[in-house]
Amino acid sequence: MFDVREDPAMVQRALLVGVEYGKVISDETISLVEELEELVNNIGVEVIEKTVIRVRKSNPKYLIGAGQAEEVMQLARAHRCDVIVFDDELSPAQQRNWERDIRKTLVIDRQEIIIDIFAQRAQTKEAKLQVDLARMEYSLPRLRRAWTHLGRQRGGGGVTQRGEGETQLEIDQRLVRNRIAKLKRELEVVIKQRKVQRHKRTRIPLPTAALIGYTNAGKSSLLNHLTDSHVIEEDKVFATLDPTSRRLELPNGQVMILTDTVGFVRKLPHRLVDAFKATLEEAVVSDLLIHVVDISQHDLEPYIETTLSVIEELQATDVKRLLVFNKVDLVDTESDRIRAIRQNYPEALFTSTQTGEGLFELQQVLEEIVSAQSSPRELLLPHNRYDILNQLHKVGAVTREQAIAEGIYVSGNIPARLMDQVSPFELNGKTKAIRNQLNEFV
Repeated sequence: MFDVREDPAMVQRALLVGVEYGKVISDETISLVEELEELVNNIGVEVIEKTVIRVRKSNPKYLIGAGQAEEVMQLARAHRCDVIVFDDELSPAQQRNWERDIRKTLVIDRQEIIIDIFAQRAQTKEAKLQVDLARMEYSLPRLRRAWTHLGRQRGGGGVTQRGEGETQLEIDQRLVRNRIAKLKRELEVVIKQRKVQRHKRTRIPLPTAALIGYTNAGKSSLLNHLTDSHVIEEDKVFATLDPTSRRLELPNGQVMILTDTVGFVRKLPHRLVDAFKATLEEAVVSDLLIHVVDISQHDLEPYIETTLSVIEELQATDVKRLLVFNKVDLVDTESDRIRAIRQNYPEALFTSTQTGEGLFELQQVLEEIVSAQSSPRELLLPHNRYDILNQLHKVGAVTREQAIAEGIYVSGNIPARLMDQVSPFELNGKTKAIRNQLNEFV
């Protein structure tokens, strides 16, 4: 990990290894290795060779069998690879065994690659803290591999007779644990600040929606096109690590808050899910989850299931979801495959930020969802309650407003969140005189 992070030039040629536990090599395993290639390319390392090893069960020494491990080492040497990347997670002991036997070749797994990508993409203080925390927690059990060369050096005459390397290892472990504790304290402060910011937003009770989905599905592009924003959007994995919220005005004038969130990936390390829970809380507390899927991907189900599994882990399964298949400009919409997708997901929407297809329909559906959470009401607000009137305007709830002697007449679709505040000012059957005044102005 530290070699990749601190000096990318130290590793330039990669051999990727996928592991298949079934009787035949599945399309999903091949797809995962292809995805791993994209991840490795994103940290600037060239993939020289890929291989898939079929095993009956995980081997405690190498993950794969000893004979298979020798074949992989020979393959790495033949192609002069300086790093071997496993798609499956390696235990600290397995990493030590590999690097002891192959020598001068770094052996890592998908988790290290993802953490390194997160480290490159992190921009805000919160994201950097979360990445550092994930990195430290991942590194702690693996420190020993950095000090094995000192284990043979014995101290002379000490009480414990510990090796010099062991002493240095313990010092490093303590330093890392202290660093982890410090990062957690700093992260708690940032999380509290985010909660304060979220509380300020909820003072104006706007409906909220979060864009969720696989990395590089086009969530940031959708946010930009719907809200006329300029959030960074790049054709690379994990371009967005921090949630970005923007105000979206719907065609009927109603307003909602739309939030872009970090993308998901298959085999996302649990430590990263835990570390980014503060960021992903934006999805948990939203009224609606807009699940964005890149329709140009060959096999959609693993991408959909990955997002749903993370949502389940975040305990957000009760939040209403809207499925959106994005990037339809990249596929033949008349093909049998697309027809089958439309049939299997009849309530889904199909969009393209490149051509604009489906974006208006998406806004209409959002409008219907927001309207369903509102009720048509007539109000007579006192002249000293312009604070309520301002809130109604901010959420786009006002369809008619008129000042009369008794107060301010307001009609519109009132969000459920504001009903407690406005209910004392609702008009009732005894307001004929007020209606007569309104008619005079028509």
